[in-house]
Amino acid sequence: MLQKRIIVCLDVRDGKTTKGIKFKGNIDIGDPVRMAEDYYRQGVDELVFYDITASSEKRGIMIDVVQKVAEKIFIPFSVGGGIRTLEDMKKVILAGAEKVSVNSAAVLDPDIISQGASHFGKQCIVVGMDVAADKGKPSGYGIVINGGRTPVDLDAFEWAKKVESLGAGEIVLNSIDADGTKEGYELQLTKMISEGVGIPVVASGGAGTPRHLVDVFKKGSADAALIASMVHIDGYTVEGIKEFLKKEDIPIRL
Repeated sequence: MLQKRIIVCLDVRDGKTTKGIKFKGNIDIGDPVRMAEDYYRQGVDELVFYDITASSEKRGIMIDVVQKVAEKIFIPFSVGGGIRTLEDMKKVILAGAEKVSVNSAAVLDPDIISQGASHFGKQCIVVGMDVAADKGKPSGYGIVINGGRTPVDLDAFEWAKKVESLGAGEIVLNSIDADGTKEGYELQLTKMISEGVGIPVVASGGAGTPRHLVDVFKKGSADAALIASMVHIDGYTVEGIKEFLKKEDIPIRL
């Protein structure tokens, strides 16, 4: 059985790590470079860095912060927010990221996925999906862009299948309804997408306890789990979470 991955997410705004609930009410909680180095030392499998206002402010990503993080860690590192062109992708990869994550830009111009996969390899291309419950959509879930601000006319399941066909190497599936609630991942959504595509799916949004990670791996069929509040604010460590998962027979790298 493939090992499951624990990924820590650093949402960055104005050069500071920030955290909110359901994409709102963000507060600054620390320096992303120092935090990235700390989580690397704790044994996290990967890090994700999101410049959360780059898309809505229509500006490029903070390359200087990306470079500083890349100098401190030696694990896969994914960067997203404000990436709209192949040149943006190139800058991020040259700054030290192994993966680039596109979200709003992919919805507005799906060709960016296939262009990125053909230039840099599909293993480099991550598509972030911000998803909200929507009874009007066939799957019951719709896509939202611009940091959770703008609903678009896309069904979440259909969009997941499309990004896979365009060459995405991985999907980060973020439930807006569960984000920051610490009540657990959206298991129905995660299972539907994970079992509907043949590429890895990272569950995101809602983790509050190590038990929630067990649930999303066993019941949600996720390949990886993204965490934030648990380690940023609530006192959990990556090492402690992994030890708990190991006791629950989740295949994890200690």
